[in-house]
Formats: sequence, structure tokens, C-alpha cells
Amino acid sequence: MKLIHINPLYFSITCLLFLQIPILIAGDNNANKVAFQNVTTPITKSLDAELLETADSIYNVMDLASTGLNNEAFQLAYKGYTKLLQEGVVSKTDLLTIADFSKASSEKRLFVLDVSHEKILYNTLVAHGRNSGLKYATDFSNKPESNKSSLGFYLTLDAYFGGNGYSLKLQGLEKGINDKAYKRAIVMHGSDYANPDYASSNGFLGRSFGCPAIPKKQAAPIINTIKNGSVLFIYHPTNKYVTSSSLLNS
Repeated sequence: MKLIHINPLYFSITCLLFLQIPILIAGDNNANKVAFQNVTTPITKSLDAELLETADSIYNVMDLASTGLNNEAFQLAYKGYTKLLQEGVVSKTDLLTIADFSKASSEKRLFVLDVSHEKILYNTLVAHGRNSGLKYATDFSNKPESNKSSLGFYLTLDAYFGGNGYSLKLQGLEKGINDKAYKRAIVMHGSDYANPDYASSNGFLGRSFGCPAIPKKQAAPIINTIKNGSVLFIYHPTNKYVTSSSLLNS
């Protein structure tokens, strides 16, 4: 049998080329991944920018700045509201109610908005929980018997007559943030301590056990307007909430 003589140099070069093939293939895959990421990231940012632009447009058309509603409060409220609409959670799709707890309790910080028709339906006082703060709400909790307000997005349920008169049940939609609201009996109701005279005499409203209490005279019309499937958003400019909210970060 005749032996084949192989040039060692050629053999080494051939082996080296074969070893490079998997590396080149992997390199192509990684390049594809990078290219894919570069395409999708701007699209996501574009969608956020478009949503923000729409929110700002509505905010300006409704002249919400003149009412004192925090612009960030509306932007975040609109983002979560839009997400809930997409999920099919909301029955009353025109309405968005915002309690702006960046404002003092002596100010009109509850806003009931008809977003579709760009109308302010109600702008009135709303109380916070007694352990959340005095004039300003600064501390929030989802824990039972904490007597604190809970931030975030809620769905309004049915109305009923209870110990505080005509009241509205609320379902907290954010796990770990306000999802115990229903068990805590956190409801919207009218109260004597949530009225302009109390605020004028004391410099702040009376406080609840965590409920968003509103003036008694306006309780029935407001509750009848927003009950049965509209969105309520309780806002405060705290990074802890904004960064942990799944609705705002999805």
C-alpha cells in the first residue's frame, strides 16, 4: 500500500479553517440578535412617545394645568388607563378619575374626567388616610388596619348604602400595592370632614381609615357617574410606586 504524504503546513491551515466555521456562524447569529434588538428598542420607545404625546394633547385641550392637576399624574393615569382598556378590564371606557395626592388635602385634588369628550365632570376635595399624613399624604400602605391610603389603579364596582351612607366599592388592580383594598373595605364615600368648611377652619381635611372620602353633597352624583367599571387612579410623586407598578412598566 502506498502511503500518502501530507504537507504539515497545508494540514494545519485546513484544520484552522474548519475550526473557524462554528465561530463565524455564531458571530452571524450574535450579529442578528444585535440587529434585532436595535430594531425593536426604538419601536417601543416610539410607542411610549406616541402615548405621551396623546396624553399631553388631551391635558392641554382640557386645560388641566389651570385646575392644578399635576401633569405627571395625568400622564401616568392615562398610560395605565390605556393599558387597562387594551386588557378589556374597563366597562366605562370614557371615564378616568384621578386623585392627585401631590396636592394638599385642602385643595380640590379629585378629578373626574370624560376623556373621550375631553370634559371635566367634577373637580372637588378628597381625603386621605389618617396615617398617611396630615395636610399632605406622604405614607402609603396595602396592609389591613394600617389606616393608610393605597396608591395606584382601581376599578370601580357597585354602589351600596353602608355606615358612611352611599358608598362605592373599589377593586385594587395592582398586586402588592393596592390589591387588598376590597378586603380592607376601602371605598369611596361622602363625609362631613371632607368639605370646604372643615378645610377652611383647620387648613386641611379630616382623614379617613384609608378611604378616598369626598364631600357628602357630591357623593351621590360622583358615585353614580363613575360606578360599575371605570378607572380610578390615586397618584403621588414617589419613585417607589412608579418603579414597582406593573401597569406602568409593562
